[in-house]
Amino acid sequence: MKAKLGLVVSEFNNEITYKMLARAKQYIKRADASIRYVCYVPGSFDMPLMIGELLKKKDVDAVVTLGAVIKGETGHDEIIAGDVARLIADLSLRSGKPVSLGVTGPSMTIEQAMERIEIIPMRAVDAAIKMVFRMRKI
Repeated sequence: MKAKLGLVVSEFNNEITYKMLARAKQYIKRADASIRYVCYVPGSFDMPLMIGELLKKKDVDAVVTLGAVIKGETGHDEIIAGDVARLIADLSLRSGKPVSLGVTGPSMTIEQAMERIEIIPMRAVDAAIKMVFRMRKI
């Protein structure tokens, strides 16, 4: 039985995140998974609320997040990335369903984010799928 995935994509830095989404979709087509939902949020900070809603759905086995937190002139990126990662982990633990971290950053330049467009979505999708199948064995 295929892993049923929900995807949460940040619209902020969409020149990066939409390409990440395209790569994730390509990878999922070749993997043992299907996409049930693709949900867009304004920014990575907004992901936890949408993730929480997807995790309540019976037709979602795992959630994949896709975002890019770029370094600015302040330390704001570190706060956002840290909080998002912590909240994503908390949601996964509370729901008992995997949520993979496909949010790049902090302290990352736009160039560094562009370099990660290929690999991060594949890793995030792969982690979600592996966790779904490993948890089914328990």
